[in-house]
Amino acid sequence: MTFLRLVPAALLMACGTAEPVPTPGASPFTGRLIDLTHAYDSSTIYWPTAPGFELAVDFAGETEGGWHYEANTFRSAEHGGTHLDAPNHFATGKRSADRIPLEQLVAPGIVIDVTAASEADADYVVSREDFARWEQAHGAIPEGVIVLLRTGFARRWPDRVRYMGTDERGPAAVAKLHFPGLDPAAAEWLVAERRIAAIGIDTPSIDRGQSTDFLAHRILFARDIPAFENVGDMAALPAKGFHVLALPMKIAGGSGGPLRIVAVVPQ
Repeated sequence: MTFLRLVPAALLMACGTAEPVPTPGASPFTGRLIDLTHAYDSSTIYWPTAPGFELAVDFAGETEGGWHYEANTFRSAEHGGTHLDAPNHFATGKRSADRIPLEQLVAPGIVIDVTAASEADADYVVSREDFARWEQAHGAIPEGVIVLLRTGFARRWPDRVRYMGTDERGPAAVAKLHFPGLDPAAAEWLVAERRIAAIGIDTPSIDRGQSTDFLAHRILFARDIPAFENVGDMAALPAKGFHVLALPMKIAGGSGGPLRIVAVVPQ
């Protein structure tokens, strides 16, 4: 799909285009916008070994010239808050944040809802059976979609204890993490049998909190499938029939970065 086909006709005319460019079918950007991004502030959740978000005010107020001006400096680890995991995060020679094709970041989306199971078990893993149930109800997972795993944990944000199992910091805290993730066997099935664009989850990691080998990461990233972590509340999303726009900070060589992710749901 070309860029011009994605631009509303009115905008093209305003930019000087003589006539609107024909758009076959409905635009994926027509619908209700749902923000799936947690804001960055002092309460933003990071991995226990990573420093948190810092915002320093460089200037805020009236200038000598008489106008208002604000500017800040922020500091953030790549992997904290709603963020991208680029494939090179766990796979040698795979794509960095700046090299991920836009087609893997802007695509149709589906939701695998495991909220009930995750509420009952904080260490739940999204299994091959969960995907089978989705396919029984909605058909085979289409090629090129962004798969969103809804555990319901986004509703616990930013309570660190309820969201990730502990509010302790440092290496010793990692063993105390408890939150759902993707079963490596399901990850293996996805890369072998379904050609997805990317995957996201509303917890701190694609692997569950108690993982010690991060195998789901490694399986996905070896196939250059990026992941989105700490995604916001997906409660308003249908099981399918919407689009996802997941645009991370374009860090050259980066293993991840802050992410603004939005769903477009037809009205």
